Amino acid sequence: EHDEPILVHLQDIKAVVHSKDTPGFTLEFHFEPNEYFTNTVLTKRYEMRYEPTHWTLSRTRGRRLCTINWNKGKNVTVKQIKKKQKHKGRGVTRTVTKQVQADSFFNFFNPPTVPEGSESEMDEETEALLGADFDIGNFIRERIVPKAVLYFTGEALDTEEYEEEDNEE
Repeated sequence: EHDEPILVHLQDIKAVVHSKDTPGFTLEFHFEPNEYFTNTVLTKRYEMRYEPTHWTLSRTRGRRLCTINWNKGKNVTVKQIKKKQKHKGRGVTRTVTKQVQADSFFNFFNPPTVPEGSESEMDEETEALLGADFDIGNFIRERIVPKAVLYFTGEALDTEEYEEEDNEE
């Protein structure tokens, strides 16, 4: 909900396929100038590598971050939380403000990081997060971008409802 005022400024989404030298794709989200951030294009880059039997996301080079240049006070990916702390010895209470990550579509541009050289030592949770991140990017590339006009007009949502009904029978 808090992303909607920003997403009304989204003008286009493009999927750019890379060359054979660096297989993969880049998603480009084009925005009109707005009060939230100064970027006009937000990108998410996925690089692939070939395993012995299939293509897979390159874990060390697979995602390139896009820095969103948020205007002051407009970053929807963080929220301020105020907590009261009481000093044990003196009994004095103070208020501490802390920033925590907020749920937002724009967290998509800041995926989980993998420490360098630790590709083989990645824990299951990080592996699952990276896999989900790629699945979302690939879904946008294969399903959303080709039908963008239908999603914009609401027709794609009607089609999905019919597909779900057909699957239930």
